[in-house]
Amino acid sequence: MSDGERPSGTKKKASQAVLDLPHQVREELTSRLRRNRGAFRKDDVQVVEPPLLKRAVGASALGNCMEWFDFGVYSYLAATLGKVFFPGASPAAQVISSFATFAAAFVVRPLGGLVFGPLGDRLGRQKVLATTMIMMAVGTFAIGVIPSYATIGIAAPILLLLARMVQGFSTGGEYGGATTFVAEYSPDRRRGFLSSWLDFGTFVGYALGSALVTVLNLLLSDAEMLSWGWRIPFLVAGPLGVIGLYMRLKLEESPAFQQQLDEHEKSLAQESAGSEFKDIIKNHWGALLICMGLVLLYNVTNYMVTGYLPTYQTETLHRSASSADVLVLIGMVWIVILITFLGRLSDHVGRRPLYGWAAAAMIVLAIPAFLLIKAEGTWAPILGVLILSTLLACFAAPSAATLPALFPTAVRYAAMGIGFNFAVAAFGGTTPLVTAALVDITGDDLMPAYYLMLAGVIGLVTVKFLPESAQVPLRGSQPMVGSQEERRELITTSKELYALAKDRTAANPGQPPT
Repeated sequence: MSDGERPSGTKKKASQAVLDLPHQVREELTSRLRRNRGAFRKDDVQVVEPPLLKRAVGASALGNCMEWFDFGVYSYLAATLGKVFFPGASPAAQVISSFATFAAAFVVRPLGGLVFGPLGDRLGRQKVLATTMIMMAVGTFAIGVIPSYATIGIAAPILLLLARMVQGFSTGGEYGGATTFVAEYSPDRRRGFLSSWLDFGTFVGYALGSALVTVLNLLLSDAEMLSWGWRIPFLVAGPLGVIGLYMRLKLEESPAFQQQLDEHEKSLAQESAGSEFKDIIKNHWGALLICMGLVLLYNVTNYMVTGYLPTYQTETLHRSASSADVLVLIGMVWIVILITFLGRLSDHVGRRPLYGWAAAAMIVLAIPAFLLIKAEGTWAPILGVLILSTLLACFAAPSAATLPALFPTAVRYAAMGIGFNFAVAAFGGTTPLVTAALVDITGDDLMPAYYLMLAGVIGLVTVKFLPESAQVPLRGSQPMVGSQEERRELITTSKELYALAKDRTAANPGQPPT
């Protein structure tokens, strides 16, 4: 049925305000109004005041920036770390060993999600996010003070592995919690735009890490980088962690979590983590699969560009580290420029179209992009990186709004911890390791492109089952607006929607309510 069509017998005519509502919003609001047996009242609509909203989004994005600066620096220094901690291996084996240590952090990410997820649902989002900030800073700083293999032998890579596992454990509670927190603070109409600032912070962190490594490579000789220069980005994690912790401690709990407590829905606090996981697997398995499919699409692309591409250029294409870092830095800056615009776009055109078109473009453009990256000269490689970065921005921009919307408030943090981290551990974090090994085994330097194409196919299949959530209230939460005026508008609209729903029911008495 089109927006302007109504069943025969309908007495009331929808106003332009109702007709302008996206289909999925109109259906969700009508369903809620029928369950409530009346239009929204003032207490049924949550208002997030602009100053509180700006502080929540800004502090979350800043904390995420600092956390992912810590985590991302390892990617840019993978080849150097291979020489420092695995000096006896061949160059290819050094890279693979370094990426194996990189991937090890992702093995423990699901464990971090399993621990921090239920805590976030029971104790609150803010407390857990402050804890993950501390752990990431400690783990990253520790890498910067580990002696080299030449100094303490096999203990060096073992300590490196332990520090990476601390990073991975903390990150297991980071992204799911941060996306949950920002999504629960954001007004429904602008959730895509506001949530995209979280990934804006992510890529700013990546870009800052890349810029620092690039400057060090330009200023220091290879011998100085191997001796002590590689430690500097990791040691920066200490003061950054203190700043990030301060910002997160200043945050208040999200309105959705507060609402859950205010309504005395505290049974979850006494429920064991095991019971919560059983409930998630039993009742939300479809949403989990969709979450994992989207996370695979996003993170395979993410770690291909940010984790593997610098090493691909130095070890496979034999370019200098500085030129490789500059090329990836250009891509990161381009993503930072695009991402909030794409987040706003997802609020207007929907999340599904943005994911779907970008996944299809990935299948078509992956090979041309890598052929451009391989080409000689300056502009062709830049264009290739910009193509991949644009696709990555299309996947990143709607993710922080889309993934939390798949789950209700009571289990959102834990469900995100399961779906996001298992997918990242299995597919995202292993991307540099798998692609480096495939290139080494087959000798085909287009293997990364084939890998991206496979991710694009999986993404397209996932989008087919993805419910549209643009401008729709989160499951288990009140409708969220950004001002008192928007609340009045929504209450007025709800009265008209409820009247139309009653009119349709009267005209079709045998039809069950939505």
